[in-house]
Amino acid sequence: VQLQASGGGLVQAGGSLTLSCTASGGTFSGYYWGWFRQAPGKERTFVAAITQRNGVTYADSVKDRFTISRENTKRTVHLHMNSLRPEDTADYYCAAGSYGRDLPPTPQANDFAFWGQGTLVTVSS
Repeated sequence: VQLQASGGGLVQAGGSLTLSCTASGGTFSGYYWGWFRQAPGKERTFVAAITQRNGVTYADSVKDRFTISRENTKRTVHLHMNSLRPEDTADYYCAAGSYGRDLPPTPQANDFAFWGQGTLVTVSS
């Protein structure tokens, strides 16, 4: 499975941005998907995930501001980000879990087998 992330950019605080991740290879519908982010000098942290049946889970820091969604026919996962804050500035990474397995209740990076390249989101104050 190969993942291609896009949609990053520069946005003012309070603005919105949508990231997309398109997959090639594998059976898209059989995976759970997630987004992580990594700020400069910090560890990669969980942002959001979506199960094969469209169940979603979010980090507390983005709940009610970010929305993850998937389009199986387009083999694409989106992260819609609203009310962006300077602290949301980071490289954002999409990831796919293990085929046919359930998303763990508290997703961690090692629960995901495939990773895309990062796309940079910069939020100015």
